Amino acid sequence: MSLTVSQVAKLAGVSVRTLHHYDEIGLLQPSGRSEAGYRLYEQLDLQRLQQVLFFKELGFPLEEISRIVRDPAFDLRAALLMQRRLLTERSTRVQALIGAVDAALDSLEKGTVMTKEEMFEVFGDFDPSKYEDEAQQRWGNTEAYKESARRTKRYTKQDWVRIKAEGEQIQRDLAAHLEAGHAPTDPAVLEVAERHRAYISRWFYPCSYEIHRGLGELYVNDPRFTENIDKLKPGLAAFTREAFRANAERAAG
Repeated sequence: MSLTVSQVAKLAGVSVRTLHHYDEIGLLQPSGRSEAGYRLYEQLDLQRLQQVLFFKELGFPLEEISRIVRDPAFDLRAALLMQRRLLTERSTRVQALIGAVDAALDSLEKGTVMTKEEMFEVFGDFDPSKYEDEAQQRWGNTEAYKESARRTKRYTKQDWVRIKAEGEQIQRDLAAHLEAGHAPTDPAVLEVAERHRAYISRWFYPCSYEIHRGLGELYVNDPRFTENIDKLKPGLAAFTREAFRANAERAAG
């Protein structure tokens, strides 16, 4: 049965204004119109809206969501599996943080002192400022660096934990494809490459396909990047570069 915009807004917990905006930008255009000209949403429209809300909850920008769901090759099952994986990763990190908070509360209530290791083991050894000085020297005058600096100075330790976990999962997924013998041009590999581009755009700066291709080149041309990436799987840096390059070429048509 067709639903009006107000009915869909109430059902999905979004505003009518939001649905109108999605219609205007071509992200979610209702399939039908009533005799009076009102928007009418069908089952496939609701399915599209569900996808939009899933991706939005995961932090994808609307522009990126629109590109994904409007792609003729969009695979609903693959999208749902990816969303489930990302949500599971988030859940794992959240549960770890909850455990750390509970331990801190327990220590506070009992009057005991936590060791430094107990206090910070959940965060690992990730240091986001490790290459900050060099990055500023190399790219400090670029808009991408300035945007990244604006964003990252607001990030909390929890944000960095999430950024680290998400980036590592993308690397593990690429390594799994390399291990399985998949080509860098395989659609499943390109999906991971696109996830990485969205990851950079979401957390650091707008990452165009040209910039993303350049990142892939950096991973191979800078021995430090190559060594670090290849620790996970020998040849992963080169495989990643080819995947980024193929993804950019696919986008260019």
